[in-house]
Amino acid sequence: MSPDRYHLVGVAGVGMNPLAQALLALGCEVTGSDRYLDTGQELELIPKLRRAGVRFFPQDGSGVSSRTTALIVSTAIEAGNPDLAAAKRLGVPTLHRAQMLASLTEGKDCIAITGTSGKTTVTGMVGFLLEQLGDDPTVVNGGIVVNWESADAVGNVRMGTSHRWVIEADESDESLLQYRPDWAIITNVSADHFGIEHARELFQRFAARVTRGLLARDAAAEPWRSFSPELSAGGSSFTYHGQILRVPLLGRHNAENALHAVMLCERLGHRLDRVAEALRRFRGIRRRLDVAGVAGGVTVIDDYAHNPAKIRAAWQAVAPHYKRVLAVWRPHGFGPLSKMHDDIQALFREMGRSCEYLCVLPVYYAGGTPTASGTSEVLVRDLQSEGVPVEFVCDYDDLVERIAARARPGDVVLSMGARDPNLPALARRILDRIGCPSPLSGAPLA
Repeated sequence: MSPDRYHLVGVAGVGMNPLAQALLALGCEVTGSDRYLDTGQELELIPKLRRAGVRFFPQDGSGVSSRTTALIVSTAIEAGNPDLAAAKRLGVPTLHRAQMLASLTEGKDCIAITGTSGKTTVTGMVGFLLEQLGDDPTVVNGGIVVNWESADAVGNVRMGTSHRWVIEADESDESLLQYRPDWAIITNVSADHFGIEHARELFQRFAARVTRGLLARDAAAEPWRSFSPELSAGGSSFTYHGQILRVPLLGRHNAENALHAVMLCERLGHRLDRVAEALRRFRGIRRRLDVAGVAGGVTVIDDYAHNPAKIRAAWQAVAPHYKRVLAVWRPHGFGPLSKMHDDIQALFREMGRSCEYLCVLPVYYAGGTPTASGTSEVLVRDLQSEGVPVEFVCDYDDLVERIAARARPGDVVLSMGARDPNLPALARRILDRIGCPSPLSGAPLA
């Protein structure tokens, strides 16, 4: 019998590429398409996916055949997509990526991590800790665990031999409701993709689907009432049930992420001294306060922060440890920027009091039909009218030069944003330019 064959639309996406890796590891055939390849862009992870066994096709329907078991899509795939049309014509079923992942976890001891912020880091932490503690879990995460990254491995998937699976469950499209986990963590609840009341109701519905144990932040619970981490430039430390735990990651929010992971490991029967030993070895998640390097006394940090809560957490994590903060932010969509315009404006107004310089890039456009009119130019104009030290910069080359001209020893450059796959490369370009006497050329904004 031939193996199942799945075609993933947008296979290089943060939610799709880990699913592709898991399917391949389970013996399935995987084909995929991605609009970045169709525009001539070769993302860093695509060669790794090829080596893992993904066969790439143009996003024109040619990757879908009568042999395709199912077409896998994310919420971002629009109705007019050619791969979708081909699947409909050939009678190939279409599944959402969360449906596919949920089917893989059926019959397993499933741990699902969700929440408005921090879920990727906590998923990576839990997966890494359980690996180190001998549970040998399978982990499917949206972000790259630095400890697992290599020349051949993307680092966001780990295939284990036990029945335990650890997955990241996304709330942005309500697909977390596809899962029925044994154990779950809800890191926090705030307004992001939805208003606060909708978000609370959504996470309550998810909580009702958890069958064995749920950890959710409760301000009245003793671990959170007494939680007072010591913060430093090297990370943080806190005490839990008499055990000192050291977190080698910047920021209070990462100490909170670690407490979630530690409490779950304890619930699963692991000794706290062994958990503490494993936690010290965790090296973090790519694009979560990810230090690109230091040049000329200037530190460059890349972060996925894209909403007010995440931007605030990143800024508060780095600001106390450097002389000045030079911040860069790229909005990840027209709709999200429009929805959070007022909150972002209020946050940047506050940041402007202690941030040396803020640079806002154009809204990242990944294709499709924008449904809102929010733009970076409008946001910057509103901020400038209030005296915030902010500029709109329309391309990477100009941005790199402006940052390099301002950066001084002891400064930190904090580059933030989601979706745009070129942002990690932007952080490296800034770093190279600061340490190099001549400008570096690079790709224009996508």
